[in-house]
Amino acid sequence: MVNTAQATTVDDDGTAPLAEIGVIGGSGFYSFLDDVREVQVDTPYGAPSDSLFLGEVAGRRIAFLPRHGRAHHLPPHRINYRANLWALRSVGVRQVLGPCAVGGLRPEYGPGTLLIPDQFVDRTENRVQSYYDGLPVEDPQAPGGERVPEVVHVSLADPYCPVGRKAALRAAQGRRWDAVDGGTLVVVEGPRFSTRAESLWHRAQGWSVVGMTGHPEAALARELELCYTSLTLVTDLDAGAETGEGVSHDEVLEVFAANIERLRAVLFDTVAELPAGPERGCLCARALGGRETGIGMA
Repeated sequence: MVNTAQATTVDDDGTAPLAEIGVIGGSGFYSFLDDVREVQVDTPYGAPSDSLFLGEVAGRRIAFLPRHGRAHHLPPHRINYRANLWALRSVGVRQVLGPCAVGGLRPEYGPGTLLIPDQFVDRTENRVQSYYDGLPVEDPQAPGGERVPEVVHVSLADPYCPVGRKAALRAAQGRRWDAVDGGTLVVVEGPRFSTRAESLWHRAQGWSVVGMTGHPEAALARELELCYTSLTLVTDLDAGAETGEGVSHDEVLEVFAANIERLRAVLFDTVAELPAGPERGCLCARALGGRETGIGMA
């Protein structure tokens, strides 16, 4: 049973946020829940990839957002990342988990490897990656119906939440999945896969895995003072780490499907551990230093 409603920040009795924790992933992460509440969210940055699907896991209120849309119609470079993160924050989310499929850049990171990165490298080309770009955004309450946020430079030295990373690693260990602790995710524009030369270059830099959706999610989350944790599932050896014909989309889907239940279990075990309210003590929660920046965060 799915109910559709316009989003509000709190639940019906006005005492709790609609959601504490957001998961940006595929339909496999929410389709098993009964009585999911579907919430449509409007944002100053346009429409998110899809509705939010609200449910409960381990006693925690969760908002699921299909990154590519429920019909998987959005390629990585066409996703409205700003709207997605804003939509999650608008319903109360303060912790975000971002599972994604990646290619392994080293032979030891073969299909089925779970890697919890601690760094990323941005190799994208055409993505809007900041809320603070000096352009006006719609605001019915402002004179003229729009406002211009100030320019803000947030620290992204350590782009992923340290608390979330530790929780994900503990959850994987509890599920007897020997996850890789740390590594660098290089994010490419897509939707094509890398050439062999590009892949060899990525590997020569010492980077660990390559994907198409890890940026700008983490950076935008930091600008909204959200905690963001990436969980990368290796679905293939990238072109520079294997000698065959290169990766295919069918191969990616097959390996991801084979591991979806295990990854979902790790995600939900992680959810049970995450602080999502005032008790958050990490840098993510105070990335803006208490400033009112003009983008209208609630």
